[in-house]
Amino acid sequence: MEPTQHTPGEPVRSGIPEHGRVPKYYAVKARIAELIDELGEGGLLPTERDLALRYEVARETVRQALRELLLEGRLRRHGRGTVVAGPKLEQPLSLASYTEGVRRQGRRPGRTLIGLDTLPCPPALAPGIGAEAGEPVWHLERVLLADDERVGLESTYIRVARVPHLYGEFDPDSSFYGYLRERLGISFGDADEKLETVLATPREALLIGTPPALPMLLIHRFSRDQDGRPLERVRSLYRGDRFSFTTHLSPG
Repeated sequence: MEPTQHTPGEPVRSGIPEHGRVPKYYAVKARIAELIDELGEGGLLPTERDLALRYEVARETVRQALRELLLEGRLRRHGRGTVVAGPKLEQPLSLASYTEGVRRQGRRPGRTLIGLDTLPCPPALAPGIGAEAGEPVWHLERVLLADDERVGLESTYIRVARVPHLYGEFDPDSSFYGYLRERLGISFGDADEKLETVLATPREALLIGTPPALPMLLIHRFSRDQDGRPLERVRSLYRGDRFSFTTHLSPG
């Protein structure tokens, strides 16, 4: 038997099951994907009714295909219509800040402050940021923006003793890592990071402006400074339809 030939970069068998029976919605999805390529970024997609007539299928079949394309980030809602989305933001899995990662792709980073408060450090958090249980820690929560589009939510925890003047000195729309480096001389040494997929809570979905059912990419990071001392804990939630993550691997 001759081996099956695949186009580089394409999914194996383009998602067709081995028995060869293609679900009707998936066939429609493939045809809409071709239309997306023709329209280009920002192009307005025909209505569900028009697509159903064009492909001679039920509107529910079209709706299922569109749902998957929206979840994959190929399409986005715009007003009462649906348009072709731009490419996903690629964020490196590194100690570079969100600001640096977005700027490298020619996009304008920004943040909207949700809250900057102090709280007694919970015992479970204390070892990761080098704190004593109960001592004051900052909680900085911000919505992440790219060209004014809400794309994520970030929560940072750090000891008040490490950054005592955060409230008065720090611009919430700027890079926190830049502030630590430039104002306090604190550089990052290394970090432990965990990446998983989750669904946003109702509060998180409201802040980011997405449906609660939209898959999210969640990153937990515990960072240490240049001297190896625990520094911060960051919980970053990114829209799964607008972000992908990259890293460089080398032999161990």
